Amino acid sequence: MKSFKSILLLVVTNLLIFVSLSISFTILVNFILPIFGVDLRGSVSGADLLWALLIGFGGAFISLLMSKYLARAGLQMQRIDAPQSAKEHLVYDSVAQLANRLGIRMPEVWVYWNDEPNAFATGPGRNHSMVAVSSGLVNLLSDNEVRAVLAHEMGHVYNGDMVSTTLLQGLMNTFVFWLSMLAARQFDDRPMVAFGVSIVLQISLSFLALIPITWFSRRREFAADRFAAEQVGVAPMISALQKLQRGAEALHVVHDVVRDPMATAYISGSWRGWFATHPSLEARVAALQALQNGYSYQ
Repeated sequence: MKSFKSILLLVVTNLLIFVSLSISFTILVNFILPIFGVDLRGSVSGADLLWALLIGFGGAFISLLMSKYLARAGLQMQRIDAPQSAKEHLVYDSVAQLANRLGIRMPEVWVYWNDEPNAFATGPGRNHSMVAVSSGLVNLLSDNEVRAVLAHEMGHVYNGDMVSTTLLQGLMNTFVFWLSMLAARQFDDRPMVAFGVSIVLQISLSFLALIPITWFSRRREFAADRFAAEQVGVAPMISALQKLQRGAEALHVVHDVVRDPMATAYISGSWRGWFATHPSLEARVAALQALQNGYSYQ
């Protein structure tokens, strides 16, 4: 039953959100908006919100359930069940030791052949997850640095970041779809106009919805770094990030555990940084150094 806890939490949270939004929706439409001369009573209903919730969370929920399959489909990967080489033993044993220490089911361990140093974790729950690393990452880093990166990914798994991000994505999707549908309803007598309004709003609002989603993603990256520091030490995590940065600069790539393409804008304060899913490596190293020196962490 433990493997279904995250999914159960997702379903229960969806229901609680729906109840909360339904109550807020009823109060807003029937009491608050009429005070300001905006009367939408009769033009929208709780059914609209229900549809928005089903579509918004349905898409996010399906994506979460398919996340492992999509990751494997997009890369040429090999699962490690019985490690053979020293590098395979390093990756597999590091994940196994962390899973045992944390009291969670052993994630699937996969490797894929790519010179770009990268690693990621995904899956619908902490007991139904996968961790993958590229050949470029294990060849670039020392053993302790590889363990630190794997601890970072296991931090995502243990903290349930995939589920919490899905909840936020579903909530944003719900508002985007509902507001678009609400606006389109004002043009029921002109179906083509209503369709155009709905599409334009869905695109523009989805773009804006990325701001809280990517902000949350950046916070979870800092949290995963801190988790890795607690599990294997601050120094290996700092060293791994610094080496990944040098490797990324040499290869002219900016990828998952390395950094998001917009992370440079994040550290420079540009508005484009609002859409970065990962903090810059400079910001992550600075946060870890603050932790190492006893200062408050990001």
